[in-house]
Amino acid sequence: MLLPRLFCLALALALAACQPVPSWPERSNVGAEAPPGAPPGTCWGKKDTPAVIETVTEQVQLTPAETDASGQTLRPAAYATVTRQAILRERVTTWYETPCADLLTPEFIASVQRALAARGLYTGQITARFDARTRAAIARYQAPLGLESDTLSLDSARRLGLVATPISD
Repeated sequence: MLLPRLFCLALALALAACQPVPSWPERSNVGAEAPPGAPPGTCWGKKDTPAVIETVTEQVQLTPAETDASGQTLRPAAYATVTRQAILRERVTTWYETPCADLLTPEFIASVQRALAARGLYTGQITARFDARTRAAIARYQAPLGLESDTLSLDSARRLGLVATPISD
């Protein structure tokens, strides 16, 4: 009798620990590191675009053909097939400033969703969570601005009117 009660108690405690965790846009590469010279207290995202590599196979002449004085071929040229990797485009790392986690309240996230919905980019419910639809809308908003990322940049937040733009002196 005591064993089933202990099992139920353990199960209840395990389920209670499974509370939803806020879904922030940061991933392991956002906010954890910053580009060289970044001001303290700023948060950054990093987008790595992989290199584009092509496999090239070509015939390479090892020895030229040997001919006699009359032009008759004594021995044909020798060739080998060589395969190599060619880098068509180098790897590119793009750093961009992001809103820091303390700004990413449910109210702010809901404002992001409303701002994207007003521009026809977000069609989901206002959930105040960075879910897949919100991330896709952020990516659609930022792509024409030159940032291929579903993590909200500080510049995009400013363009959406959600973060104050500093006044330059």
